[in-house]
Amino acid sequence: MATLGDIGVSALINILSAFAFLLAFALLRIQPINDRVYFPKWYINGERGSPRSRGNLVSKFVNLDFKTYLTFLNWMPQAMRMTEPQIISRAGLDSAVFLRIYILGLKVFVPITIIALLLLIPVNVSDGTLSFLKKDLVTSDIDKLSISNVRPKSVRFFVHIGLEYLFTFWTCFLLYKEYGYVASMRLNFLASPRRRAEQFTVVVRNVPHISGRSPSDTVDRFFQTNHPDHYLCHQAVYNANKFAKFARKRDRLQNWLDYNQLKFERHPDKKRTRKKGFMGLWGERVDSIEYYKQQIKDLDRRMTLERQNIIKDTKSILPVTFVSFNSRWGAAVCAQTQQSKNPTLWLTNWAPEPRDVYWRNLAIPFVSLSIRKLVISISVFALVFFYMIPIAFVQSLANLEGLERVAPFLRPVIELSFIKSFLQGFLPGLALKIFLYILPTVLMIMSKIEGHIALSTLERRTAAKYYYFMLVNVFLGSIVTGTAFQQLDAFLHQSATE
Repeated sequence: MATLGDIGVSALINILSAFAFLLAFALLRIQPINDRVYFPKWYINGERGSPRSRGNLVSKFVNLDFKTYLTFLNWMPQAMRMTEPQIISRAGLDSAVFLRIYILGLKVFVPITIIALLLLIPVNVSDGTLSFLKKDLVTSDIDKLSISNVRPKSVRFFVHIGLEYLFTFWTCFLLYKEYGYVASMRLNFLASPRRRAEQFTVVVRNVPHISGRSPSDTVDRFFQTNHPDHYLCHQAVYNANKFAKFARKRDRLQNWLDYNQLKFERHPDKKRTRKKGFMGLWGERVDSIEYYKQQIKDLDRRMTLERQNIIKDTKSILPVTFVSFNSRWGAAVCAQTQQSKNPTLWLTNWAPEPRDVYWRNLAIPFVSLSIRKLVISISVFALVFFYMIPIAFVQSLANLEGLERVAPFLRPVIELSFIKSFLQGFLPGLALKIFLYILPTVLMIMSKIEGHIALSTLERRTAAKYYYFMLVNVFLGSIVTGTAFQQLDAFLHQSATE
């Protein structure tokens, strides 16, 4: 069982790791090669120029100004002095809200920690119940600081109950205030003069097929009838997988063309060439810039033909459309109301931002969506509650006794004081992190199967699943099973006379 020394070693490792990452960030951000990575908004707004445009070859990659290494942490006070409007203009509203989450955590936990240290720990330590139960239970010094050290029916429990109500009220009060503030920030951001297309657009799924009419005529007539005052236009969605493949290939070719043109502008005397064969490994050597220009020209011709074929083919039109309105009010009414007597047709939702659309899920039928959600809900339940079995097994091995039973040849090394403290303080968390490493990918795949149409929704649903998993398995499972295995082992090896 972990002791105060083991927890201290674990805390020291985590603090040193955090400081090392902070130091690495501070050093990497001042390197010219990383300048665009750490200051993208400044480049977009034209407020910063590239430091790689001047100096010798080495200075384009490594910062040779040693004075900056003495003041490489100067960004911290500057960042702390930034106002909220500046943060929103530089990094966006999401970044400002994200920072407020950390501030909210400090407001909640700092007072709670101070009160708990000043009141709860003296109350728990002064009872000393565990001192009389050492023969019956496996305990450590850290348990004497917890509520388990208070005897049953003790008056000291009223201190815990009172502080529990106080902590709950304090947390709910801060959450209420913060929610109101963030809601006002969001409304002010939406009411800003800048207008975006998705604010006036609704995505409509499960558009019915009516014989004798084209899908475009069906959508146009339906919304002109039901939303005559606000309906503006619509855009059908096509099955253009082949066209999308051409578009991705064109983007890659354009990147190579931009790269070679940039190299040529920096060194006009050096001609850029490549071979025409597969991946430039063999074939006739030609001018790289002319080669990529010709490749893009040929691909543009093929993309034009493919686009015409898609538009002419009515079978390529999917039962999905993006409908635009001339006011936010019209879009809001359409997005939040049922459009047909049949609840499986004309399904409306707010349209995601164009870059946020997950195109593969747009045309999933309503029945399939319902089945997918049911299957994924059952799968998530099974994953959350049955994932505890391997975690319980790993946590049992993470105890030194379990590790020595599995690998007895490691006993001389494990018994060393520093190694023992390191393993007891760090090994259980490390074993758990290995299991959790693949979890976000699995949950993201589940969310995609569930049928959500926006990448941000996929991330949000994945985060919700991850939260439930962490709550059940990490917070409850890791703590409960880790202690339960030790108590069970003590009871099994206890003699009948004790």
